Amino acid sequence: MKMITAIVNRKDSAAVCDALREKGYIFTKVASSGGFLSTGNVTILMGTEDHKVEEAVEIIRSNSARRMEPAAGSVVADYPMYSTIPAEVPVGGATVFVTNVEFYEKM
Repeated sequence: MKMITAIVNRKDSAAVCDALREKGYIFTKVASSGGFLSTGNVTILMGTEDHKVEEAVEIIRSNSARRMEPAAGSVVADYPMYSTIPAEVPVGGATVFVTNVEFYEKM
């Protein structure tokens, strides 16, 4: 058995969760926030059989879009400064961790 932890952009989370549900995956969804832009994320936690990991990761990949969005400000050196020059940064997509599960019990 494997544990999949997927950190997904908030804007992509509904599509990812809907697609996982359609394929019969059971998961827990936890609100989280990113450290770089402090944007909203959703962390999806789910256990699955080893042979279903590739399918689950592909569902997450195909429903998580990378896109460019404007950055509100930036930090220069150790001084918080907000840039008046518009900048775009890549957001979206997903970060996925797959770990082995040594013990599992559903109560």
